[in-house]
Amino acid sequence: MMVEPVAFYFNPETAVNNYFQTNTTESREDIQEKALAEFKTMVTDLRSKGVNVITIKDTLTPHTPDSIFPNNWISFHENGTVVLYPMFAENRRVERREDEVMNVLEEKGFVIEESIDFTSAEEDDIFLEGTGSIILDRENGLAYAAISQRTDEELFIEFCEELEYSPVIFTAYQTVEGDRKPIYHTNVMMCVADRYAIICLASLDNKTEKKMVCDYLLQSGKEIIDITEAQMHQFAGNMLQVGGLGQPYLVMSQSAFASLTADQIVKIEQYNPILPVKIDHIETLGGGSARCMMAEVFLPSAE
Repeated sequence: MMVEPVAFYFNPETAVNNYFQTNTTESREDIQEKALAEFKTMVTDLRSKGVNVITIKDTLTPHTPDSIFPNNWISFHENGTVVLYPMFAENRRVERREDEVMNVLEEKGFVIEESIDFTSAEEDDIFLEGTGSIILDRENGLAYAAISQRTDEELFIEFCEELEYSPVIFTAYQTVEGDRKPIYHTNVMMCVADRYAIICLASLDNKTEKKMVCDYLLQSGKEIIDITEAQMHQFAGNMLQVGGLGQPYLVMSQSAFASLTADQIVKIEQYNPILPVKIDHIETLGGGSARCMMAEVFLPSAE
C-alpha cells in the first residue's frame, strides 16, 4: 500500500531527531509537483515488475506533509491482524485513516480479522513507529528494533508479545556534527530479506549488541551484507524486498543504488534483481526513502 501525496514538504516536527532531512528554498508547490511525479514513477516501476500496488490518495485536510510514509502508522499481518502505532510528531498522527484503508483492502479481497491499537501510548509520550521502528523477519518470527526516542523498548516488547515475535533489541547511532546520535528509525540502518540482510554494522557502537544482532541474522540463515555509514546516509539501508512477477525484487532509491559497490551489488543480485527508483526530492526533504513509502500487505486473501 502506498499513499499518493497532495501537499508533501519538509516537516519541521520530525526534523528535530531525523538527521536525514534537508530543507530547500523551493516553493511548496514545486516540491509537491516533483514529489508527486516521483511517486507516480515509482508506482509505475513497481507495477511493471508485477508488484501489486494499492494506492490511496491523501487529502488536503487535515494537512499531513509526511503522509507519503504510511509504514510508520500501520502494518498488516498474515493472521489478518492490522496494527496501529503511536507516532512522535503530532502532525503525523492525523495521517491515520485506518477505516478507509481497511475498507479499500477488504474491497481488494483481503481478510481483516482484528486490529491492535497502540496509539493511546502517545498520551504518555511513548512511541513505536511501525515498520520504521521494527524490522520484521516474519518467516523466523524475529523482530529487530534500535531503541530511540521514536522506538520505545517496553512497547516494542509488548508488540512482540501480542504478535508472537522474539525481540532483538539494540542501539544504533550516526555521527551528526561530530556527535554520536541515536538513529531515529531502525529501517534506515538495516533491511532483512528472505535469505540476506543489509545492515550498517558501523552504527552498532556496542560490540556485544553487534555480535548479538549478527548471531541472530546468521542463525536465521541470512547472509550479512555490510554497508558503511556513508552508504547509510544515502539510504542504502532503507530497502524492501517485494514480491514481483515470478520472483522478488529489492526496491531501493537511485541514490542508495549509486552508493553501492560492485561487490555489494553482485551479492544482492545473486538472490534477486534490484529495482532502483528515483525519489530524490522525497528522500531529501522527507528523510525517508523507498522502504518508508511502502506498507507491505501480508493479509490473507478471501479467495
